[in-house]
Amino acid sequence: MFRRTYLALTAAALMAGPAFADGHGKNIVDIAAGNEDFSTLVAAVKAADLVETLKGDGPFTVFAPTNAAFAALPEGTVETLLKPENKDQLAAILTYHVVPGKVMSGDLSDGMAATTAEGSDVTIMTSGGVTVNGANVTAADIEASNGVIHVIDAVIMPQ
Repeated sequence: MFRRTYLALTAAALMAGPAFADGHGKNIVDIAAGNEDFSTLVAAVKAADLVETLKGDGPFTVFAPTNAAFAALPEGTVETLLKPENKDQLAAILTYHVVPGKVMSGDLSDGMAATTAEGSDVTIMTSGGVTVNGANVTAADIEASNGVIHVIDAVIMPQ
């Protein structure tokens, strides 16, 4: 009797799991805002007025640069991009880090091109570690309620 009840409860929990995951998880912005390593990215998303977009339904795949990635840009670049008069340029750079749809690491292939929300393609390489336009993916498949985050070690720039 106990075994049947346990199996029934386990099966019910497994079937209910996906329903909870879809509606109750944190979105991409909430996950980034909750991690100190993304404070520059979050500030940039706010300055570019992209918060509501990235909190939206998606799904989105975000290649998220860390604070160290932003710090590696030439001196003054981040400060200049955060100015209101550079909002469009900042938005273009940030949307170049976003691919519509949910692309998990298992979906990637060597030499794969993905069209970004900015409109240009990024090239993903998988031999010798995963890279996006030369930026190394340092953490992959951080699932959010509206997509997935892959952490990268550089800010990638549209052409």
